[in-house]
Amino acid sequence: MIKVEHLNHIYGQGTAFEQYALKDVNFTIEDGEFIGLIGHTGSGKSTLIQHLNGLLKASSGAIYYNGENIDQEGFDKKALRSRVGLVFQYPEHQLFEIDVFTDVCFGPKNLGLSREEVEARAKEALHQVGMDESFYKQSPFELSGGQKRRVAIAGVLAMKPEVLILDEPTAGLDPKGRDEILDEISLLHQKKKMTIILVSHSMEDMARYASRLLVMNHGKLAFDGTPREVFLHYRELEKMGLAAPQITYIVHELRENGVDLDAGLTTVDEAGKAILKLWNCRQHI
Repeated sequence: MIKVEHLNHIYGQGTAFEQYALKDVNFTIEDGEFIGLIGHTGSGKSTLIQHLNGLLKASSGAIYYNGENIDQEGFDKKALRSRVGLVFQYPEHQLFEIDVFTDVCFGPKNLGLSREEVEARAKEALHQVGMDESFYKQSPFELSGGQKRRVAIAGVLAMKPEVLILDEPTAGLDPKGRDEILDEISLLHQKKKMTIILVSHSMEDMARYASRLLVMNHGKLAFDGTPREVFLHYRELEKMGLAAPQITYIVHELRENGVDLDAGLTTVDEAGKAILKLWNCRQHI
């Protein structure tokens, strides 16, 4: 469990350039949740996730991981980073070894595990992201954008984290590549009961995969609720430079034209079933 209490982060504190990146942020993430984190550029998303595994230290406030304050004296932040894994937006920031297999072995090797255990973890992690042995000896820098992201994710998974944080893992990918990576992340969540925190600009992806959304706006937590609850505030989201899934606008337009649909529909699948149900009802009248 991750608990964030009155978290503040100030860049340039005490200088003329002092600026709040996070302002009095509070929330709790229970084990096994799939969280979507959204917000406009500069809203504080990236700053926030770097606090969750101790890469950044709060100006004030506290973060608790399984009941322990991660900034208290003596807390093992190296152990925290193996349990709370962070995959950066640009995989190049995490790839540096001569080949794919060696790169994925790096994390578990630094945990002091045996060679057999390190290699077993690397193979399992690469399998989980859909990369077979034909990739093992390839340079990570010669891979496609989607393949680099898979290797970066595998490198974190090899540490066997309890929490996986992904910062825009599908940015720049084509629709097929995006769906493949998100489906694999969703499968990890279901099979391993892993806590997932996904940062994305795609509201369709958030509606499809996340069970709860945290919305950041100018360093503050603006909304915290299910996709259904959050996207009902689509007009307020627009004022923050965000949007709801496209289907939300279609549903509201249909409602304005007299079609009796639930305003909280957030996915094409949900809307399709609701429209079909209405159609079938009318056919039987």
